[in-house]
Amino acid sequence: MNASSAPILITGAGQRVGLHCAQRLLEDGHRVIFTYRSERPGVQQLRDLGATALFADFSSERAIQAFIADLHKHTDSLRAIVHNASEWREETPDTAAADFTRMFAVHMLAPYLINLQCAELLQRSIPADIVHVSDDVTRKGSSRHIGYCASKAGLDSLTLSFAARYAPQIKVNTIAPALLLFNPDDDAAYRAKALAKSAMGIEPGSEVIYQSLRYLLDNPYVTGTTLTVNGGRHVK
Repeated sequence: MNASSAPILITGAGQRVGLHCAQRLLEDGHRVIFTYRSERPGVQQLRDLGATALFADFSSERAIQAFIADLHKHTDSLRAIVHNASEWREETPDTAAADFTRMFAVHMLAPYLINLQCAELLQRSIPADIVHVSDDVTRKGSSRHIGYCASKAGLDSLTLSFAARYAPQIKVNTIAPALLLFNPDDDAAYRAKALAKSAMGIEPGSEVIYQSLRYLLDNPYVTGTTLTVNGGRHVK
């Protein structure tokens, strides 16, 4: 367990990777505050383990500000903020503007405002971290999912700017994963095609992200960097 007894905030932890990381943080002895947008089985699982659940809708400035106010009512300090909440939307001509606006809010505006308005909570903890969970797709762009890729790339830029602003008190880094987990309805052909994109050729699961998060939280000399977790896609 780290020296700080302040809780770790992890956003979007009701399922999949966020849920796994929150569970592992609790197992490691950390207090955890997490956000959720929908009531899922994982939300109650985390409550039962002692985590504090806060509803959050990051799709508008008003909703983001409401969450920040609620967070301040629940804690006066934070060990870390892990921006895991994410929004993936099909981009069609009819919905492109709305989809882009929503993904911008979730991937950029929410982290931006939370980082600015919760810095004082982090500054009461030694050590203190901000971790943005981005996506390996920002490395080369995406012709099919332009809004998603662009808003995640903006999150990468926030890492550099906040790392410079908050050093040396707060370390700020990015984790950029590629394929981690298939969905139950992904067919064999899709799975084979996806696995072939990486040098390692495996479905690694959520633990590799927790290992990456643990490294960033524990290493006192890493800030302003992106930790790529892509199985070697860039060498294929």
